[in-house]
Amino acid sequence: MTAQQATAAAPAALSEGDATAGEPLGRRALRTREAILDASRKLFLERGYAGTRINNITDACGISRAGFYTYFKDKREVFNLLGQTAYDDILAVIARWDNMPTHPSLDEIVEWVNAYFTFMDRHGAFIFSSAQSAPSDDDVRMLSKRMQLRVAFLLGMHLRARQQEPTSAPEALGLTALAGLDRSWFLVTVQDLGVDRTDVVQAIASVIHRGVGQV
Repeated sequence: MTAQQATAAAPAALSEGDATAGEPLGRRALRTREAILDASRKLFLERGYAGTRINNITDACGISRAGFYTYFKDKREVFNLLGQTAYDDILAVIARWDNMPTHPSLDEIVEWVNAYFTFMDRHGAFIFSSAQSAPSDDDVRMLSKRMQLRVAFLLGMHLRARQQEPTSAPEALGLTALAGLDRSWFLVTVQDLGVDRTDVVQAIASVIHRGVGQV
């Protein structure tokens, strides 16, 4: 399971169904909307998408069903928004490589891995839950695959550009790196195996550092 799984959502749903689309939200409304999203991330992981009902979300937030429908038309729209937000955020994390030198230092790669783990702190629950339970539409699956490949390809291109002997398959390079990042985050953060997070970040960064030709 990689972070690109977060892209199972269809972007078109983000603005069309939101009852507040086009209207600025006040501070309290923003807090309520974010609470709905946070609760949904956790519930999708615990119960799966199919097993999560609107009343589970509202109970977790302490709001009424009417309060939920003020911001979202249904559970699917929440899922779509979580997926699109995760996709946008992972692209932003990968784009940090645009400003990395051709020969990045270990400290610079450590900083990037920390940024990736911070991304996972926010989106990891949704990412892992969507791998197990997500809307079963064919269009969702196809969109997810395309976006996953795009994320893997972009990261792979950044890494390949810094290799002494460039790989012939940047998407495979990126996919492998993402899988290691995601699984490592899960084991140290969710399962809490007792390994220090800082040590894990340092170890991953060292692997990437060697992989791009740095010794």
